[in-house]
Amino acid sequence: MTALADLAPAELAGRYAEAHNAYAAFRARGLRLDMTRGKPAPEQLDLAAGMLALPGNGDHTTASGEDARNYGGLQGLPEIRALFGRPLLGAPPEQVVVAENSSLAVMHDCLVWAMLKGVPGSDVPWSRTAAPAFLCPVPGYDRHFALCEEFGIRMLPVPMTPDGPDMEVVEALSLDPSVKGLWCVPKYSNPSGEVYSGATVRRLAAMRTGAADFRLFWDNAYAVHHLTQTHHAVPDILAACADAGHPDRAFVFASTSKITLAGAGLAFFAGSPGNVAWYLARAGKRTIGPDKLNQLRHLRFLRDAAGLTAHMARQRDLLAPKFSAVTAALDRHLSGTAVSWSRPEGGYFVSVDAGVGTAERIVGLASDAGIGLTPAGATFPYGRDPRDATLRLAPSYPSLPDVREAAEGIALCILLAAIESERAAREAARA
Repeated sequence: MTALADLAPAELAGRYAEAHNAYAAFRARGLRLDMTRGKPAPEQLDLAAGMLALPGNGDHTTASGEDARNYGGLQGLPEIRALFGRPLLGAPPEQVVVAENSSLAVMHDCLVWAMLKGVPGSDVPWSRTAAPAFLCPVPGYDRHFALCEEFGIRMLPVPMTPDGPDMEVVEALSLDPSVKGLWCVPKYSNPSGEVYSGATVRRLAAMRTGAADFRLFWDNAYAVHHLTQTHHAVPDILAACADAGHPDRAFVFASTSKITLAGAGLAFFAGSPGNVAWYLARAGKRTIGPDKLNQLRHLRFLRDAAGLTAHMARQRDLLAPKFSAVTAALDRHLSGTAVSWSRPEGGYFVSVDAGVGTAERIVGLASDAGIGLTPAGATFPYGRDPRDATLRLAPSYPSLPDVREAAEGIALCILLAAIESERAAREAARA
């Protein structure tokens, strides 16, 4: 298909009329579809329905003979730490802590405790640092950015590359002593799907930083969330940091929210022995112990590493066709335009670079057609995309037929906005 920029005026006018009419027909269908957030679909949650009957009446004793109904066990059951430590966190059981259901809550607590108390290696709490800042790969995870904004932490955008964050930028900015950390989603990054390369991991572990208490907030949200038969691996950040002489550099987070039951999963923290001791000392002030019955429930359901792998294969069977439906619609409608999109091999999102100045228009067109999309700019600090170009598509929650319909509508919206942008550029050039 001929690129939009190469079309003669009459041809471009014809393409506009065709796209406008197709969009109007789609809008007239009166659909109500939600593609705003990466929630598990009901059928994904149904895969873990058997957990609701577990651990079972009378089944409350751990491998060590502990009564899971009672207080205590702040670090979490050793058998659960062994089951999830390596697959999710790349950490041995003794360097893992099991929390409640939300890894976001664990990140929140770590950030608050760092601001109020500092972390191992801090001279003073982060809040006493002049204008503390975090490095934020973009596009990135809006909830990471919301935490920084909530606590007045400056956000410094860092471009993403196919191998992870642009390390030239990261290394330069990290020399500033006010820069306290870097947000990372190292595998199947949210939203653009990158997998950090070994070289990137090693550079992050070894780089010089201006702050002695600099931290990598390593959010391994999609560690086992593959969409293909290829299970990409990222080098163990804890080992890399230890080898580089910075054993305390990484705080590692994960959860089972998109593995078992999103609202009733398990969250995890992992780090060096010093970081784990720091975490437990803080957590011991806010809780007498986690929900160990829920930990037993996960153990009884998944059993072992093979059980986890088999369960995630069933998740993949549900998710992969939805991602294929999205990319197929984009391929069909947008070849020949300047629009580009990710083809993730894992994770929960498709990222679209729709062209400068079009994202907000596309979200509006989609809303008018009954399709809810993540707000334009959400994947950038402060909700502001300087190019107004990035879209985050979340195909997990709707049914497969609804995803197919939504993908067609989204592709039409993107195409219409792209043609409008080309027409406007030509009019501006003539003015």
